[in-house]
Amino acid sequence: MAAVTPTPARRATLHRRIRLIVAFTIVYNVIEAIVAITAGSVASSAALIGFGLDSSIEVLSAAAVAWQFTRRDPERWEKPTLRVIAVAFFGLAIYVVASSALSLIGGDRPAHSTVGLVLTALSVVIMPLVSLAERRAGHEVGSATAVADSKQTLICTYLSAAVLIGLALNSLFGWWWADAVAGLVIAIFAVREGLEAWKGDACATSVGMILEDDRDHDRHDAHDHR
Repeated sequence: MAAVTPTPARRATLHRRIRLIVAFTIVYNVIEAIVAITAGSVASSAALIGFGLDSSIEVLSAAAVAWQFTRRDPERWEKPTLRVIAVAFFGLAIYVVASSALSLIGGDRPAHSTVGLVLTALSVVIMPLVSLAERRAGHEVGSATAVADSKQTLICTYLSAAVLIGLALNSLFGWWWADAVAGLVIAIFAVREGLEAWKGDACATSVGMILEDDRDHDRHDAHDHR
């Protein structure tokens, strides 16, 4: 069955919805990063700290792409911007692998973290809903970028689940090594995201799309007023 082309009014509504979803995701990641890094430092949890740093890089990547689209020639800055994002993810992977390896070798036992458990549990519940909303809007408006970003959000759910399991196993059964294993899972995700950014698939390209949409609307408005 052929896809129904949305009306201009419906398209504007969908663009606005996507902008709100991405804005919420960025704000949520900022809060998530602050809480996770703080809780991880208190509990000496490599997984929680890595989880918070991953959220921080997600926000920085969104900011970097947003900055790129404020330049006079955004295409010129695309590759350098993505390379910076990729290097940040690779750096995160190295840090988490080193921290997890030291924890395993030294037998460091992270403390129970109620805040960490609540935070990751919330992410497991909230992120799939955010992903679904953005994916539906992206499909309807015909935006491959929004759909791709929704998939990235869903992947973040899997990451949250891995950290939640590690924290829960440590708290319930005293399996201290589960925290370090969860950290290694974060490292794998970080390498994956770094490789995608290096190849040109920015996880936050929807931010650029949104800014471009705003410019399109401004140009249309200016044209209508002539």
